[in-house]
Amino acid sequence: MPLLPAVEIEPPVPATASVIWLHGLGADGHDFEPVVPHLGLPQDAGVRFIFPHAPKIPVTINNGFVMPAWYDILEMNLDRKVDVPQLEASAAAVHAFIEREIARGIPGERIIIAGFSQGGAVAYQAALTYDKPLGGLLALSTYFATAESIEVHAANKALAIRIMHGTADGVVPESLGRTAQALLTEMGYAPEYVTYALEHSVSMEELQDIGGYLRAWLVD
Repeated sequence: MPLLPAVEIEPPVPATASVIWLHGLGADGHDFEPVVPHLGLPQDAGVRFIFPHAPKIPVTINNGFVMPAWYDILEMNLDRKVDVPQLEASAAAVHAFIEREIARGIPGERIIIAGFSQGGAVAYQAALTYDKPLGGLLALSTYFATAESIEVHAANKALAIRIMHGTADGVVPESLGRTAQALLTEMGYAPEYVTYALEHSVSMEELQDIGGYLRAWLVD
């Protein structure tokens, strides 16, 4: 599968780990590019950041307007009715990035998948279905859109998962984050759940916490 276009930030030393970070609806790979310096990673951590750009497609809930999107959202409701085949195709595109990183010499256990909002729904699908062990999953202000259809791969049955959500999120209500936590727990995972006093965004406190998770998974 051809790789999607992406922003890549190389560390100042040879890369020994990678973070693949997916943006939300209507944004692009540049959206989270500025956060890297705020994560507080050591200069010698050797972490490569990859921010793919979603393709531009019509989005039903936005009157069919064409915009960057990982999949079509068909209804705006608590259950988030989505185009599952498109979401699965986007997850396959993430798998292609993972395979490229492994080919570049990065072990799967040192690859982290992160996603915000719509990108987080793809991150769940991509990380939990990948056929080699990964280093962790960061689910930011998102929801588990494919919980009923996903076929989790045994390689990632013990994946470390951190769910982070704003308590005042009016776009993806925090209840959806809690639902994801409950569903994952039922599936045998032990997701950590953290909340922040913010809307549908990320804060400096959250970025510092993300940096802490990355250091724990990849550096310490």
